Amino acid sequence: MFVTFPSTNLTSTGMSCSALRGRLVACLLNISEARRRDLVERVARSAITDTHGKKRDGITVLNIFNDVDYNRSVITIVASIDLIREAVLSACESACSLIDMNVHEGIHPCMGAVDLVPLYPLGEEVGLEDCGKEAQALAKALTERVVGTSAFLFGWADSPQRRGLAKRRKEIGWFKKVFDMSTIQPDVGPQPTRKYGVTGIGASPYVMNCNVTIDTQDLAVGRMVASAIRESSPGGIPGVQVMALPHEGAVEIACNVESVQGGPSSSSYGEDNWPSFTIGGQSFCHAPASLIKARVAELARHHCVAIKGMALVGFTPRECQRLAEGALTNGIGEFWRELQRVHM
Repeated sequence: MFVTFPSTNLTSTGMSCSALRGRLVACLLNISEARRRDLVERVARSAITDTHGKKRDGITVLNIFNDVDYNRSVITIVASIDLIREAVLSACESACSLIDMNVHEGIHPCMGAVDLVPLYPLGEEVGLEDCGKEAQALAKALTERVVGTSAFLFGWADSPQRRGLAKRRKEIGWFKKVFDMSTIQPDVGPQPTRKYGVTGIGASPYVMNCNVTIDTQDLAVGRMVASAIRESSPGGIPGVQVMALPHEGAVEIACNVESVQGGPSSSSYGEDNWPSFTIGGQSFCHAPASLIKARVAELARHHCVAIKGMALVGFTPRECQRLAEGALTNGIGEFWRELQRVHM
């Protein structure tokens, strides 16, 4: 992803570029709507404008990823840790007012109008504990502002257990297509309602989404491929949580690529360099998309199936940080529109 910005030493808020770099936090907000593009953009704009429609400084929406089959969108919001809560809350409030889970249809599992609110530290001055506290405060504020909403916590917001997102989702039945809201015990807020559902809110090292489509309609083949690359399987790829879902007449191997501390424990995970970054002086890395694509292609070939393509939802951690610094330095709130022009 190559986007150039003019050189400057101050952001639109007067903060130095170096100060900005140290305090950035990203939120990859997942909402249960993609088929009404205007609605999704209203939610995105809510993050960067106040109730009077005035632009908020210091906040940018880097990307909007829509998947019509899944009826799910991912909105990448970045700001300093001082501003991220209000930006994300405003977007969540907007989504809750516009999306009714009673009438939602889509292939992808989901349980909430706002389905997922993960906070990821990008800056060296922001730690996982800081993001965990922000996520806890965000969950409390959401359930107070939008009466009837509720949340479960994960990662560094789930104190002291720090259960991961996949574990929490399994515990509440998120992976089931049909679920009973009356059995869910949220961490914050009242018993979930069907209209709003329940929202996962938490903090962790950056999670990248990498989806590889294989050219078959046989979901059983997709599930075998997914199982083989899943982190918990023998020979699986560290950090990879994965589902196989029907998608646009084929099967998509949908991967959450979690960052792992240190590096891969074995050279058997491929010769690709694992991109790395630091949080609070600790080193993290994530499996490269090229490795995931190659492993899926290899496994699919065993079933005489080829791959059709691959899509990254948003950015790698380094791309996210670089683009956010440039957008915020130049006061670009609707950066996703700049991306549209780049790709046209």
